[in-house]
Amino acid sequence: MKLSDNKYLLYRHRWIYPYVKILLGTIRFLAIVASLLLIVAFIYEHGFVISYADVETLSKVYHGVWIVFLVDIISHLLLRFGSTRQQMNIMSWLLVTLYLLTLVPVIFHQPDDGPIKQFWLLMNSRTYRLVMSMLLAFVTLSGGLSRLLSRKANPSVILAISFLFIILVGTGLLLLPRCTYNGISWIDALFLSTSAVCVTGMSPIDITQTFTEPGLAVLMALFQIGGLGVMTFTSFFTLFFMGNTSIYNSMMVRDMVSGNSLNSLLSTLLYILSFTIVIEATGAFMIWSDIHGTLGYELTDEIKFSVFHAVSAFCNAGFSTLPNGLANPLVFSSHAPFYIYLSILIMLGGIGFPILVNFKDTIISFLHRVWTLLRYHHWEGRKLYHAYNLNSRIVLIMTTFLLIVPTICFAVLEWNGALLGLTTEDKLTHAFFMAVCPRSAGFASIDPVTWSTSSMIMFAVLMWIGGGAQSTAGGVKVNTFAVMLLNLRSMLRGSDRVEVFHRELSHSSIRRANTTVLLSIAALGLSIFIMNMLEPEVPLRSVFFECLGALSTDGVSLGATSMLHDEGRLFMIPLMFIGRLGVLTIMMGLVKQKKIVNYRYPSGEIIIN
Repeated sequence: MKLSDNKYLLYRHRWIYPYVKILLGTIRFLAIVASLLLIVAFIYEHGFVISYADVETLSKVYHGVWIVFLVDIISHLLLRFGSTRQQMNIMSWLLVTLYLLTLVPVIFHQPDDGPIKQFWLLMNSRTYRLVMSMLLAFVTLSGGLSRLLSRKANPSVILAISFLFIILVGTGLLLLPRCTYNGISWIDALFLSTSAVCVTGMSPIDITQTFTEPGLAVLMALFQIGGLGVMTFTSFFTLFFMGNTSIYNSMMVRDMVSGNSLNSLLSTLLYILSFTIVIEATGAFMIWSDIHGTLGYELTDEIKFSVFHAVSAFCNAGFSTLPNGLANPLVFSSHAPFYIYLSILIMLGGIGFPILVNFKDTIISFLHRVWTLLRYHHWEGRKLYHAYNLNSRIVLIMTTFLLIVPTICFAVLEWNGALLGLTTEDKLTHAFFMAVCPRSAGFASIDPVTWSTSSMIMFAVLMWIGGGAQSTAGGVKVNTFAVMLLNLRSMLRGSDRVEVFHRELSHSSIRRANTTVLLSIAALGLSIFIMNMLEPEVPLRSVFFECLGALSTDGVSLGATSMLHDEGRLFMIPLMFIGRLGVLTIMMGLVKQKKIVNYRYPSGEIIIN
């Protein structure tokens, strides 16, 4: 290398590169601002009744955002092509290429005829440019969030802030004039947004009489995002379109979605999103096949009804577009398949995404064995159940137990009670549905007020237990409840360790389970005490179910939600928020974490008997 080349490299790195970095950073900041402005403009256009002058202003905003995005893309390609090429993957290049194609109508005149003209018109269409701009805006914002996470903030705090941000955005969207028929108070909007994002299902108002179709679409989007988790979406956009992220961010997201390794993080996120889409689409089709032509709806309304309930069931949100919910006479009798499909969706959403991924691995392992048998005439001797990990086996066994036993109990307790007057098929169906729903689904096909006291007690216990970890369900989680029972069995047998399926449970798992149970009971007791002071005229039993429904994100109440005053509703909002994130997660975010030390104090014994 010549001396002049060395001087050029030195000059470039010491004098040119810092200014280029500042310039690109400024442009990227403007792109983030433009992304937010684009989303706000889009919301304003579809949320308000706008005039012709507003349309012209919005068109200028969209055009300005388009220019900023083009400048951002071109400047990074020209000024830092090497590093930009390393950071971008195939999907990034595809997105950039599709966006740069919007320059075709600017550079070339409209062709006379043929496929080229159709291509030119597509590139020049407002819809194409807006869709590509929105997609690029989400990618830009996800990248900004990824860089924010790389600052090593507390994961619990980041998770709480992300949910809080979506709740506030959802509140603003529900307040838009086009989302309601006659308006809604800010307290009810905040309550419903929190209930949707935290997939609780509580509502102080009748959503069918309050929200228009855009409002219901916003509500569905909120509990879809809340069910999957904000970090799932942002991490997916970052990894899928940007190709890389910081090691700390990858490790944090891996823990949130229970990925096996950093290399499998993107595939895990893809599985989660693909499972969600496939399951919800299949569920919507099955629901439509049962209600088609029976509710007096048009075809488009039937499809909207099916999609809304499929998403609500899989996310364990508990919202329904039927007046009086799923107890509506239109579906209450002679629609057993409808409740069965909802139950299956609730169970799939409530067992947890790690188990769904484990199902996929087991199916692939089984198909591989079949292929080996057909091709090499050899069957692997290892039993198939070894493909299930310990977490999956415990959750599946406990879930099965918590479905069969409550179904039998509800059927026996309410056969001549709340189920009186139904056919045998409907009685068994609703007994099964009542056993599925308590563990965070939020639906109720039979008014809980009509249940016996024994059924209410069993329902409350199931609400407190909840679904599987890393799922759309709430509660202390089936995993925690199983570990607690296994620890109890170990103590009663005098064992110094907790063992199950020839595995020893880690000490940290036992500690987290015990802490979760203790904090859950303490939070429930404290919330009942405060709510009883805020709403003294509400019966204590109703107060108990309100607080338990909020903390377990189940949402089933004894009809007291609409009776609460503003103070009571405002108190329920943080309860739903705490219930979705978990008391332990909130506490770990608030309490300063102790550094790991390499020494131990002498052990001591405390008499407990």
